[in-house]
Amino acid sequence: MQFLCIEAGESSEDIKDYINRELNKFDIDCFIENVVNSEGKITVKCKIDLSKIEEERQHIIFDEIKAGISSALADYIIKEYEEKLIYRIINNNYCYFNSLEKKEIFRIAVSTIKNSEKSFLNSLFQIRRRNIIIRKLLDYYQGANDLILDGFVNFRLKEYIKDLEEIVDKAVDDFLMEREYREFIRLLRYFVDIQEPKFNTIHVIAGYDDKYILLDENKREITNECIQEFMNDISSEEIKYDDLLVSSLITMAPRKIMIHGAKNFKNKELLETIKNVFWEKTFICAGCELCIVNMVRNEEKV
Repeated sequence: MQFLCIEAGESSEDIKDYINRELNKFDIDCFIENVVNSEGKITVKCKIDLSKIEEERQHIIFDEIKAGISSALADYIIKEYEEKLIYRIINNNYCYFNSLEKKEIFRIAVSTIKNSEKSFLNSLFQIRRRNIIIRKLLDYYQGANDLILDGFVNFRLKEYIKDLEEIVDKAVDDFLMEREYREFIRLLRYFVDIQEPKFNTIHVIAGYDDKYILLDENKREITNECIQEFMNDISSEEIKYDDLLVSSLITMAPRKIMIHGAKNFKNKELLETIKNVFWEKTFICAGCELCIVNMVRNEEKV
């Protein structure tokens, strides 16, 4: 009879469920029970009967079982410890943020570890973190059969925790960039609010060549006169038409902005910036003669 023991505290029943799912894959007699020691701590004890297996294969089967249990424990650690570790890292490493800021950083970090955006790169990192835990568990079980789960996570998973620290660092960077962006948008809104509107409506048409055409409410083209003042001090090599568009719209402060050919905006963040700065003044055209003419022009340039 072989034994593997995991001191798990109050979570013993959950761990038993994880381990049972793995042991059911093996056609051998396995028994799992809770053992309470003199200090009241609960240990999950796995009894593995290999007596029906040929002696020369017993160690191979036992290694496979340890790999299965390690896989089960890795899944349990990820589910039950990962967010707690993220929270601890934020509190320890970024104590200068207030509680609301920490909450937002936590949200960003958890979104990354759970791969909410279904990123291929984040999927790879998820697999890497799980493999780190499994490898460390297998290394541990080479020399011992008794495992204290809390101690293992805190002292044996340094590489894993380092990965989580890097995720938190990235979450902090994203949070700061987001905050700077909000401040930037707030400043632009202020400039728009204090401007006297020069036009009732401005039509913005996105072109194939990353340039934009501006029309007034009478659909008269005003592109050159609107951006000329910004282009005087810029060489042709330095021209950024996205920046010119935002600057022109803020200067004109129109009461209404109609975007035509929104799908032609290669810089989607630019479109979001315009929406955020001008709030309810921005409208996306669902399709009109301007959109059709522009689409034909773009197809002719392809």
